Amino acid sequence: IKTAPFDIRFPSTNQTKHCYTRYIEFHKCQKERGEGAPECQKYARYYRSLCPSEWIERWNEQRADGVFCGPY
Repeated sequence: IKTAPFDIRFPSTNQTKHCYTRYIEFHKCQKERGEGAPECQKYARYYRSLCPSEWIERWNEQRADGVFCGPY
């Protein structure tokens, strides 16, 4: 499994914010470039390697229900 490359915005070992930011970046990219845009897939790989699957499932459910706290 490949993981996200080093990002200076997230220097600590706690990767919670990094996970959330990559999830948001993926959905922002899809909104701007369209569903399934190939250039967005790197963000999908990043958040899937950083985030626990339970978080992803919950966030996806919240987005589907229209109650997700993020901007996208």
